[in-house]
Amino acid sequence: MENQTAPAATENQNGPMLSIQSVYLKDCSYEAPKGPRVEGNWSPQISLDINTTANVVAPELNEVVLTVTVGAKQGEVTAFLVEVKQAGLFQMRGLTADDQRRAIGTICPNVLFPYARVAVSQLVTQGGFPNFVLPPVDFDQLFARGLAQQAAQAGTQGPAN
Repeated sequence: MENQTAPAATENQNGPMLSIQSVYLKDCSYEAPKGPRVEGNWSPQISLDINTTANVVAPELNEVVLTVTVGAKQGEVTAFLVEVKQAGLFQMRGLTADDQRRAIGTICPNVLFPYARVAVSQLVTQGGFPNFVLPPVDFDQLFARGLAQQAAQAGTQGPAN
């Protein structure tokens, strides 16, 4: 039996391409100063911070790291603090600079987020707290908002000398 390559893999090899090489947990931390001992009814104030960074590993290969930080406070007391750095290696070829920025800001985080969501949930429940699932995140909207903020800052700074 011959080893056949899928037709899609051989078509337009010179055109734009984005593919996942691997997905992995790069780093994580979990803190619960008092463990799951919480005064009163469990109704925490949740804070969520999401950040995406990218590093060039090799030509046409980028490591994209999605950092998700979740804090839970019961009143003024920190119940838990979780940080997960979910990473992936993405091959990018033939993309314009704008398309590459958009891929790093939207497509890659959309791939990585479900993995980060599971890691956060597992850490929280292993710490003895009730099941916790992160809400969906619209990375397209976050990316558009970031572009708008950059444009506004560029407009207020005026021309550089």
